Amino acid sequence: MNSRPTSTPRTASFLKAAVAVQTLSLFFQAATAGALLTSSRGYLLHDVGSKVMYGAALLYLVAAILAWRPGGGPARPVLYATGFLVLASAQVALGVAHVASLHVPLGVVMFALSTLDLARVLAPRAPARRTATGA
Repeated sequence: MNSRPTSTPRTASFLKAAVAVQTLSLFFQAATAGALLTSSRGYLLHDVGSKVMYGAALLYLVAAILAWRPGGGPARPVLYATGFLVLASAQVALGVAHVASLHVPLGVVMFALSTLDLARVLAPRAPARRTATGA
């Protein structure tokens, strides 16, 4: 018998949506970074996108906490979300300071990690295998 509680479908769906929004906002930031170099409106789009990306990282943390505490899910997504929020804070600070040599690679790393996390939360869970005791 499995005594470990799992998150409710509602909190799990909220968590999936939060990770998807975060990943999409990071993709938007990559697209507007290119526009930043070629268009006068690129700066405005990238600036607004940075605020949305930071809000998405906060939303992910809230969703992870709600899936963990009241929903009874695992605590690991809270660690992932906290890490993303730390990375997002560093990304914003580097962008404001115009340190492109660190800002751009960190953005690539964040997008890759968020995409991997999205794949993790969207992957179907296999049921736990039972092992034979005593042979």
